Amino acid sequence: MNYHQYYPIDVVNGPGTRCTLFVSGCVHQCRGCYNQSTQSLNSGVPFTQEAEDRIIADLKDERIKRRGLSLSGGDPLHPANINDILRIMKRVKSECPDKDIWVWTGYELHELDEYQQQVLPYIDTLIDGKFEQDKADPSLDWRGSSNQIIHTFTL
Repeated sequence: MNYHQYYPIDVVNGPGTRCTLFVSGCVHQCRGCYNQSTQSLNSGVPFTQEAEDRIIADLKDERIKRRGLSLSGGDPLHPANINDILRIMKRVKSECPDKDIWVWTGYELHELDEYQQQVLPYIDTLIDGKFEQDKADPSLDWRGSSNQIIHTFTL
């Protein structure tokens, strides 16, 4: 898996102060996407063990409390990303059980195949659906267009 950006301190992509990872690869190619540079699987840089370890260390950092990890892109649920995304999710839930995980995907929940569904037990909040430019609304919380749905799996 490749990624474009990692923000160790982010207050925009989910509630509270968070760590946010923008991965590479998206099949949806939404018109008006604000992250077009992340759509190619080959863009960005490789997601290494060092990058994964940094996320865990940042989530454990007591000096700046983070509420959790946000995964966006690109699309974290692109089939080529699932193995790495699943590994980091499992590690977050194991080593940082008090942190939540938020995921943005262009897939709708009912479209996820069995392979992609492996990540669902580790997700606290899923924002699904393609960005639709004609339904764009900057006043919406956590999503870009009104067709996108926020699924909260845990409180």
